[in-house]
Amino acid sequence: MSLGTQIVWLLVLAVPVACIAWTVTHEEVFREPREYCLRERSSARSLLLRKFFYLFTCEYCFSHYIAAGMVAITHYRLLFPDWRGYLISFFSLVWVANQYMSIYNRLRLDIKHEKVEIQADEHKIARTADQPHEQRKAA
Repeated sequence: MSLGTQIVWLLVLAVPVACIAWTVTHEEVFREPREYCLRERSSARSLLLRKFFYLFTCEYCFSHYIAAGMVAITHYRLLFPDWRGYLISFFSLVWVANQYMSIYNRLRLDIKHEKVEIQADEHKIARTADQPHEQRKAA
């Protein structure tokens, strides 16, 4: 497989890794299991159990397991045709997937910020419209 094809595979395979990791660790559809994991990661008696439950609350940690599964399913290798290719592809998938999640998170924050600004402007306009005409002139 050519290097260009390998890079395309990397960029494409990172999308489902990021999507699954983000959905499980952030979205509403998994809220109840995530809240259970949050409680257990703080209160479980053994270190191993606490770390296990932490896995489902951290998108970075969870993306490692999803990337490992994706490499196992697709047999994707990057740069080398042997075990080194699997290792490089695994960590590359994790890194690219986390870049995607960072971009997505930033976009969500920007959209949320814009919504808050729009609501504040609408509130200001509504207050101004409610004032008598003479008070608006004075201001």
